[in-house]
Amino acid sequence: MIPKHNEIRLEALKLLNQEGAMPFRAMEMPLAKVFKLTDEEVEKKYESGNGKIFLDRISWALSYMFNSKLVEKPGRGVFKISELGTKMLETPNEIESFVQKQMRQRYAQKKEQQPNEEHNSELKLDDVNPTELMHSTYQSVRKRVYDEILSTILSKKPYEFEKLVVQLLQKMGYGGEVENSGLVTQQSNDGGIDGVIKEDVLGFGRIYIQAKRYALDTKIGRPELSNFVGALAGSQASKGVFITTAQFNENAKRYAQSLPSTTLVLIDGQELAKHIYNYSLGMQTEQMFEIKGLDGDFWDEMLNEDARGEEVS
Repeated sequence: MIPKHNEIRLEALKLLNQEGAMPFRAMEMPLAKVFKLTDEEVEKKYESGNGKIFLDRISWALSYMFNSKLVEKPGRGVFKISELGTKMLETPNEIESFVQKQMRQRYAQKKEQQPNEEHNSELKLDDVNPTELMHSTYQSVRKRVYDEILSTILSKKPYEFEKLVVQLLQKMGYGGEVENSGLVTQQSNDGGIDGVIKEDVLGFGRIYIQAKRYALDTKIGRPELSNFVGALAGSQASKGVFITTAQFNENAKRYAQSLPSTTLVLIDGQELAKHIYNYSLGMQTEQMFEIKGLDGDFWDEMLNEDARGEEVS
C-alpha cells in the first residue's frame, strides 16, 4: 500500500540524514525500498493521469517539513536535513506532532493576515495532501454528474436512448469517416437489434447494438444476453455491444467472456455515464482550473547562488 505523506516524513528525514542533500526525485526509489512498494505501486498515477501518487506524496512530505524547518532547500527541487531536523531525529516519535503544530501555527497566521478569505474550519494534515484533495473533489464532482446523466436518460423515451448510444459509439470513433455510419433500427421490427454501426464504406464490418434503459439498481443476467446473442446469430453478426443504464450480474459477465465466436462488449450504467462525460456527448464545460508547475529547462539555465550570496555555475 502506498504510504500517506505524513507516513513518509520520518523515513525521508532519515534518508536525508544518511545521504545528505538530494533531489526529491532521487528519493523515490530508496523510499520505495523502505516501504517495500511494488513497481506497480511506484508507477501508479492519479486517475487523471497527472503525476505519480508516491512521488507526489514524497513532495508534500518534504514540503511540510520544509515549512516546519526540519529540512532546507539548497537548490531547486533539492532538500537537505537542517540542524533542527537532525535534533528531532533523536526523538522520532515527536516529529509528527511537531510538524502538525508548526503547520497549524502557519495556518493561523495566514488566516489572521487574510481575514476576508475563506478557510477550511479544520486543517487535516493526515488524510490527504492538497493535490489528493483536489483529485478527490474532482472525482466527487464527476460522480455527481454521472448520476445526473443517468437520471436524465431515464426521464427520456426508450427510443431516444437507442439514438443516444448510437451517437456515443460514433463519438468514440466507431464508424470513422463512413457517411451515415450509425443506424437506429425500426422499433416495430428490430429483431432484437436496436442499432448498427457500419465500420467501413461497403458495410462489410458491422457492430450491432442492444440498448436497455432499466432502473439503475437492476441486475441484468445471462438470459437477456443470450437473447441478444441469438439476435446476432440471426443477423450473421460476430460483434455486439450491450449497453444499459443498469448493472450486469456475475453470471452475465462470465457468459459474455466465454462466447467462442462472438465478441460481446458489456457497458453498464456507470461506464456509460463515464463515456458520455469523457467524449462530451451532450456535455458542456462549465469551469476550468489551470495548475502550473516550474519549467525545469527554463530555470536550470539560470546561474545558482551559493549560501554566501556568490554566483555559482
